[in-house]
Amino acid sequence: MNDFEYRNGELYCEDLRVSDIADKMGTPFYLYSRHTFISHYQAIDQAFNEIPHIICYSVKANSNVALLKLLANEGSGADIVSGGELYRALKGGIDPGRIVFAGLGKTAEEIEYALKEGILMFNVESSQEMLLINEVAEKMGKQAPVAIRVNPDIDPKTHPNIATGLKESKFGIPLNQAMAEYEVAKRLSSIKPVGIHQHIGSQILESGPFEASLRKIANLANSLKVLGMDIQYINIGGGFGIQYTDEQPPTPEQFAAAIVPILSGSGCTAILEIGRMIAGNAGILATKVLYNKKTEEKEFLVVDAAMNDLMRPALYQADHHVAPVKSLETAREVVVDVVGPICESTDFLARDKVIPEVAQGDLLAVFSTGAYGFCMSSNYNSRPRVPEILVSGKKAYVIRRRETYDDLITWEAIPRDF
Repeated sequence: MNDFEYRNGELYCEDLRVSDIADKMGTPFYLYSRHTFISHYQAIDQAFNEIPHIICYSVKANSNVALLKLLANEGSGADIVSGGELYRALKGGIDPGRIVFAGLGKTAEEIEYALKEGILMFNVESSQEMLLINEVAEKMGKQAPVAIRVNPDIDPKTHPNIATGLKESKFGIPLNQAMAEYEVAKRLSSIKPVGIHQHIGSQILESGPFEASLRKIANLANSLKVLGMDIQYINIGGGFGIQYTDEQPPTPEQFAAAIVPILSGSGCTAILEIGRMIAGNAGILATKVLYNKKTEEKEFLVVDAAMNDLMRPALYQADHHVAPVKSLETAREVVVDVVGPICESTDFLARDKVIPEVAQGDLLAVFSTGAYGFCMSSNYNSRPRVPEILVSGKKAYVIRRRETYDDLITWEAIPRDF
């Protein structure tokens, strides 16, 4: 489901023309479809309905509290990796009993905050982290529910920068050490092992890596139960891939068809830390062409969005579909680099992209930016961050306003004696 479509040569988001929003709001801006966001969540939820499961939306994918509220209304949980993300999830109305705390650098303050709020569990990444959680929980007179993140040494067949399930990764505990770690956890007075966690990578475009890793995880769960541990949850992680350009990822139903048979006899509730598949194609970045620039080697479109607004192309060499907001069938196709105003050679949104020819002042849409778009943005080059706008039918809501120059220095101070 995707509610961004062309009608008579004009790009719409649900029932509003993107060009009309640009006229009112200026550019650049992030634009999200409420219907797409919700329908993606519902499709995943329905696909896994044969087994007990909780979708814990990956807050890092897009953490705007309005979007978290939409998911809370659907019954979603949250996968968080910081105290700030816990705060956002709670402000968005997500039930703390459906929140899992991942990430390998949790602080004592974050652990205390999460225990106080009564989250579902911590995903533990190391022996020292386990001891710290036990220490904090003991001081608070609480028992901390945990799942150990197991590294199954599976190649997720994705970009190296987002592969997390290989043995050289910083994440998780090697599978051959997991049993010993669970035995330690069982002996700690304020730790309660309740699950097993894995996360092998992001933007995974086939089900095979999940099947291979989850067979190992399911076997571990059975072994732990034989030893008397009350393992109630198997957290499969996230990483379900989406279409950015010409990829053909499995549908939620196809992922489920591969995964559900492996977990159906485990007696455990499955946890899915899904972010990109929910948010990715529910958003675009709208930007305006500032200049057409030609050299002997290249043709450039200099636009008013930049790498500080969308980091993925510079960070991961990510390839997003880019197209004019107003499409003319008679326009000839050109090969261009779409670049921003930032003083870095890596400041590009697309390289060697074939698009219909556009002129100065025309609008472009960078598609599939609902995940890892605004949430990775910065103020580099002292550029104010752009607004986020949510469309619901014929209504548009500003869910984050455009920053001003004053906002850039809000938290800065010149010492009095300067």
